[in-house]
Amino acid sequence: MGRGKFKRLAALAVGTALLAPQVGAETLTDALVMAYRHSNLLQQNRAVLRAADEGVALATAALRPVVAFVAQGSAQDPATASTYYNNLSGTLALSATLSLYDNGANRAAINAAKESVLATREALVGVEQQVLLSTVSAYLNVLQNLQTVSLQQNNVNVLQQELKATQDKFDVGEVTKTDVAQAQAALAAARAGLVAAQGNLAVAREAYKAATGAYPGRLAPPPPAPGTASNLAGAQSVAVREHPTLLQAQHQVAAANWTVKRAAAASGPNVSLSAKAGIDNKSNTGESLTMTLTQPIYYGGQLSAAYRQAVANDDSAKAQLMQASVTVQQNVDNAWSQLDVARASIAANQEQVRAAQVAFEGVREEAKLGSRTTLDVLTAEQTLLNARVSLVQAQTTQALAVYSLLASMGLLTADHLKLGVPSYDPTAYYDAVHNAPAHLGSQAQALDRIMKRVGGN
Repeated sequence: MGRGKFKRLAALAVGTALLAPQVGAETLTDALVMAYRHSNLLQQNRAVLRAADEGVALATAALRPVVAFVAQGSAQDPATASTYYNNLSGTLALSATLSLYDNGANRAAINAAKESVLATREALVGVEQQVLLSTVSAYLNVLQNLQTVSLQQNNVNVLQQELKATQDKFDVGEVTKTDVAQAQAALAAARAGLVAAQGNLAVAREAYKAATGAYPGRLAPPPPAPGTASNLAGAQSVAVREHPTLLQAQHQVAAANWTVKRAAAASGPNVSLSAKAGIDNKSNTGESLTMTLTQPIYYGGQLSAAYRQAVANDDSAKAQLMQASVTVQQNVDNAWSQLDVARASIAANQEQVRAAQVAFEGVREEAKLGSRTTLDVLTAEQTLLNARVSLVQAQTTQALAVYSLLASMGLLTADHLKLGVPSYDPTAYYDAVHNAPAHLGSQAQALDRIMKRVGGN
């Protein structure tokens, strides 16, 4: 078997080993599941959501009575008291206060808190997309660098053979020492390229570990690309309906609007009811029931400033929503363009590899006949290597572009990808706390179970 045919078969075997399914290898789905289960960023933002859930409970609690135990003690001037016992006095009482009417301020606060919860849920979806896209990128980068290392190693092997062949020709006087030096330089450059590729692979492995929590084992080729949209208009239409950034901004506008209403209500009347029952140290008992009407007249400009601030924040939220719409559509356009470019680049690089392979084989045969120099052969080999590396990069870019397009449409989630992992339920904790439970009895135990489940503890 000729040396050229052997090298072509070796290269084909390397490519087949890299692209063929590997029994027991980690898949992209495995990596995504690991990232979803172990992401500290997701855990952090789930806790942020639970804190937002408690905001609804806090607002709800403002509509309920406040009951307190009150103990008071006092002492008179000894000079004015007839006995030491008369010098001391104390009372024990139970008091309760209830807001009867607040011009709608508390209801507005509850609605604002609910909208904030919905906005925070969408923010969590956005973080989920970020985590999954980073994992896809890390997975594909490891595969790309593995293939690049293999190509660079194959290049070193080929150039070692070329150097040996050139040295043999020099020994019999067919070429000059310059040809040998050129072959030596090309081999040294190839070894440097191999070291660089191995370094890039080490960096990619660390990125994979950061994304999934573990170093990659044997990785399977990426699965067939998930479906996106048939055209750009369809992708933009889905993004407008589904993208978490837009949905988050919409809820933030609603929350800001309720905050404006709450600030306006603060200038209205308030009616509260209070009751008190107690006993003093002389066994005297007493009860009282008081209704209080309060109408703000002058607060030093505080209420007006709070209202203007709420209006400004409302304007800011509306502008943010408009900008989010622009950004989401721009991201869809960019992702669609990147996918088109990647597809065209793959076709071009495949043709480049084919042509470079033919050119290399032709130059090498011509060199055997003396019509080509050693430098020509080395240049053709380098051109072929560059074409193969470019093809691997283009394939990686295309695969990543598909998932980037999904993310720009708001669909890069565990549910949409059907990862087969139990997804986080953002409503479980909310349902347990939004009515402001007192955390007593069996209700406390149920809440503890929910916190352990959703908190991953």
